Amino acid sequence: MNFMENDRPLILIHSQMEYLSGISSKGVDIMLTPQFYTIKRESLPVKYAYEAKRIAPSLFEGLLENTQDYQYFVQKEEDDWLFIAYDIEKIKAFLINRGLALTSISKMYFAEQSSALFKAPVLLGDNDALVNIDGTITVIPQIVLPEDETPIKINKSFTPKKGLALEGRGKSLITNTETYTLASILALFAVIYFVEGARYGGEDAEQEAQMRLLLEDHPSLQSSYKRESIANKYKIIDKKERKKRDVIKALSHMIFKGSTLTSLTLDDKKFEAQFRCKDANVNKKLSDLAKKENFNISPISKSNDLKIGGTL
Repeated sequence: MNFMENDRPLILIHSQMEYLSGISSKGVDIMLTPQFYTIKRESLPVKYAYEAKRIAPSLFEGLLENTQDYQYFVQKEEDDWLFIAYDIEKIKAFLINRGLALTSISKMYFAEQSSALFKAPVLLGDNDALVNIDGTITVIPQIVLPEDETPIKINKSFTPKKGLALEGRGKSLITNTETYTLASILALFAVIYFVEGARYGGEDAEQEAQMRLLLEDHPSLQSSYKRESIANKYKIIDKKERKKRDVIKALSHMIFKGSTLTSLTLDDKKFEAQFRCKDANVNKKLSDLAKKENFNISPISKSNDLKIGGTL
């Protein structure tokens, strides 16, 4: 028997849903419709989710009423990063209004995470429907649905692999701000030390193993001259990619209160980023950080904004 198996029901949360009652004693998982979040997909040269998450607020600049009220969920897709912005306080208030106790919620997901499974419309109340339009989950009026299209209902098979790790029953959905922030910082440092240490420490062993397999399949490459040429070629490529990741990491640390990344261009030779600075103090702090990284700094006329660039 698998005691870890998830036997909790998955409830779709939408604005027209009825008042809930008789929730399972085992708790529930919830899936939010786009009525409760905003998404963006971006192709960014970052490898880790914690790097993408630091950039998230800048990506939604101008799309949200107040980015400080939002939290962000990021997930790597095949070619892009999926960014989801959501206001947890509004979501909590709505759930309570519909009779769903916060202590009964185990995990929270977003419909966008399971977009590939929405192969037919999912009806939302009497007026709206949830559909997949070009890979994006969208709410549309039911009146525009084709007459021959049969709606479906979501079930546990729609549950994504990755969700928000909400607290268990008997605890609040979100802990107090201080505890949550401290836990996030500690977790971030743990991930950085573990991932970076594992990547750099195990990199040589992994490349050596790959080279052995290559030589077994292609005996003609046994020549030391050919081996060294191949190794040097991939070291150059890896060095460039590592430099890109280092630049992104450095720029992500320049995003703080009052400093907003408004644009970023990066290729194999150079990068250029523009930051919007709230005032002169933010401008100075950002300039000091850029100088410490030996980046080039250019002021933008008639403003506190800065253009930061460099070569790779």
